[in-house]
Amino acid sequence: MKRITGTPRLIDVAQAAGVSLASASRAMTGGSGISQAVAEHVRRIAKELGYEPDLHARGLAGGLVPTIGLLVHEIGDPYFSEIASGVIRSATLENRSVQIAQAERTPESELAQVQSLRRQRVGSIIIAGSGYSDPAHEERMTAALADFAQAGGRAAAIGRHHLSIDSVLPDNHGAGASIGRHLADLGHRRIGVVAGPLELNTVTDRIAGLREGLADANADLTVVSHAFTREGGMAGARELLDRDLTAIVGLNDAMAIGILSELRQHGIRVPDDLSVVGFDDIAVAADVAPALTTARIPMFEMGQHAVSLILRPESDEPRAVTTSHELIVRDSSGPPRP
Repeated sequence: MKRITGTPRLIDVAQAAGVSLASASRAMTGGSGISQAVAEHVRRIAKELGYEPDLHARGLAGGLVPTIGLLVHEIGDPYFSEIASGVIRSATLENRSVQIAQAERTPESELAQVQSLRRQRVGSIIIAGSGYSDPAHEERMTAALADFAQAGGRAAAIGRHHLSIDSVLPDNHGAGASIGRHLADLGHRRIGVVAGPLELNTVTDRIAGLREGLADANADLTVVSHAFTREGGMAGARELLDRDLTAIVGLNDAMAIGILSELRQHGIRVPDDLSVVGFDDIAVAADVAPALTTARIPMFEMGQHAVSLILRPESDEPRAVTTSHELIVRDSSGPPRP
């Protein structure tokens, strides 16, 4: 049995017993949907580890309110506001309210906001936004959500996370591959990428997709990392100006719009001198000049899917809803200059 340092947690019991967090919680609380043999096995492991149930948390289970706590990184970001709209629409149909919390793009800030939502006794939590490439970044979040589940709460994530909870998975890799193939088909071989923080799964998935879509074209990809914002896109464009490129990809539309703005200030014509492509297809993507080529991610529907997951009966194993994407070709992409 793995050696446990510190106070044993429910997740430690689940791992040692070889069962899911949901099964471990049911075994310790006498819930249904688990056999007597498995329940006894889990309780025996818990006793051997010295695990003590959080009686305070269990006492709060009956006091949880049917409010949905939604954690986003920036509510002003069109990506998160569209997701929030989907969550609110579905929650309203179920006569539930939504409480929105905003966190910085750090594990510590996200955990602090989840703990704040728990103190508000929300009945469910939806975490919107990318997880981290390193599973260790989310270990404390995993433990916090396990305690939340033991108290009767439900949780779901939007984006790829190392969390044992239900999730909605946007097709970031496939979207990247579609953009890569589009640029390759136009004849682009020297492409810059303005990415967000490189430790985010959204970033790694989209870049991996781009590389896959460009693989047959033997194209060169130059990646720079900045904030996942319009200003980050502008800074990335400035960094790439002295490179011999024919196209620049912003890893979200806000970045791509910042790239368009920066290129305009330098008198660089799009797409005559450089093509520009984004991700997400936010509402203004069709209205900027030139209209932005992008990969549409169904953000509103992702919010709706997350609500449907937390309203379903609890499952022993985490469930995943995988969404699709659509390449939207507009005026900002064209063949490279001769």
